[in-house]
Amino acid sequence: MKHEFEQKVYYSDTDAYGVVWHGSYLRWLEMGRVEICEKMGHNLLELQAQNIVLPVINLNVRYKSSAKLNDEMIIETSIQKFNSLSVTFVQTIRSKVTNKLFIEALVELVAIDNNGKLYRKMPQLLAEAFEKATEKNENYAIK
Repeated sequence: MKHEFEQKVYYSDTDAYGVVWHGSYLRWLEMGRVEICEKMGHNLLELQAQNIVLPVINLNVRYKSSAKLNDEMIIETSIQKFNSLSVTFVQTIRSKVTNKLFIEALVELVAIDNNGKLYRKMPQLLAEAFEKATEKNENYAIK
């Protein structure tokens, strides 16, 4: 399973040098993860109401080139792997016009309860969704 969305770079996304501030990319990556979870039928607020929260525990970002003001980008998110404890997303941000790669990222999440206690095993409703998504997934591994 893969999710894509488009995002335009606004002035508030840039730094004093006129390029996208590095933290803006993290916000767009989060948007991609939220959207793919919703595409699988899991709204994060509804999960929280069921005592399930999905924090990031590992974030590996490779900045390849800089996006600039008014660039149109495509943010792509897919699930690279899932095991009983964690799920790993692979994400890219590219230029819509030139296909130039701006960002490659691997992001690992676990499930915790609302009090911060780690689930030793991913809750069943998420495990089923992540397993199904990885079965349909093509290989999007970062090289």
